[in-house]
Amino acid sequence: MFLEPPLGNQNYSGKKGQIEVICGSMFSGKTEELIRRLNRAIIARQKVEIFKPTVDKRYDEKNVVSHNESIIRSTPVQFANDILLLADNCDVVGIDEVQFFDEQIVQVAEKLARSGVRVILAGLDMDFEGKPFEPMPQLLAIAEYVTKVHAICMKCGDLASFSYRLTAEKSKVVLGEKESYEARCRRCFYDDQA
Repeated sequence: MFLEPPLGNQNYSGKKGQIEVICGSMFSGKTEELIRRLNRAIIARQKVEIFKPTVDKRYDEKNVVSHNESIIRSTPVQFANDILLLADNCDVVGIDEVQFFDEQIVQVAEKLARSGVRVILAGLDMDFEGKPFEPMPQLLAIAEYVTKVHAICMKCGDLASFSYRLTAEKSKVVLGEKESYEARCRRCFYDDQA
């Protein structure tokens, strides 16, 4: 169980911006949690905009879709700075698959939060080698709220926090689903790496 950040937004000039990061491995429910928080903000009649990287077309070219098929409308963008142009007068900005954005995403999140926006970002914290997935470490450092969600290890059933790649591809970014990745606990992840 985790403590959810408050819905409200009060700033230096009336609105208070903040950065929330939802991280974890593949199949851990990051997008599901992002959609849940954004839907609550919509119910609270806040102005919400959602963005995702154009490279992520696994379930839908435009909408953000979780593995459990929860859907929320979004705007695909190629570069992080595009978000600043499209998020005008928002109370809440949601960003999915943040690890696929360029390094400018950190400055974009900071700029939005300083202007009084609640920024909620979701993404992988580690790559397929178990190394920090940039730019997530910088976002975790500047966030007011961090939620790490876990999957279930596909080998032993324990809690999983690693994304194990089932294919031999070595590129850092390989879009895929259950045919390409499994969630693994630390022991099962490293046992199969040896």
